[in-house]
Amino acid sequence: MTEPSTHFERPVRIRFSHCDPAGIVFFPQYLVMTNALVEDWFNEALDIDYAAMISTRRVGLPIVKLDCTFSKPSQMSDTLMLSLTLERFGARSVGIVIEAQSHGETRFHARQVLVTTSLESGVSVDIPDDIRAALARFNPAALAEIKETRS
Repeated sequence: MTEPSTHFERPVRIRFSHCDPAGIVFFPQYLVMTNALVEDWFNEALDIDYAAMISTRRVGLPIVKLDCTFSKPSQMSDTLMLSLTLERFGARSVGIVIEAQSHGETRFHARQVLVTTSLESGVSVDIPDDIRAALARFNPAALAEIKETRS
């Protein structure tokens, strides 16, 4: 049996719709790409149905903290390798690192904190047990003790 991967990646071809009039990726499009990567990670690597999590279970994962570095422009027809690493997770939040590379060069680097949220009430909730177990299988070393104040 193979060891679970702690790294998830997906190639993305830059299309006309990603670009601004200057012919380079319009920076908000990187965030659209990272959201798609998170969805694919849940569906494929964590084996959690992302659409059902949102629509049936009513659990969301909004970004509450975002740090981005744009290193070099990407242009139409470039292929980026997007990679996601689970950095840490706690009671209600998940810290991930996403990097986009092309031809051995980093084009974009982001650190994100996602918080599990009830889509009914809009407040943060504990990470559901099945998602917590999937995160632990994906990267056992990422489990972080977080002390959260609960009111």
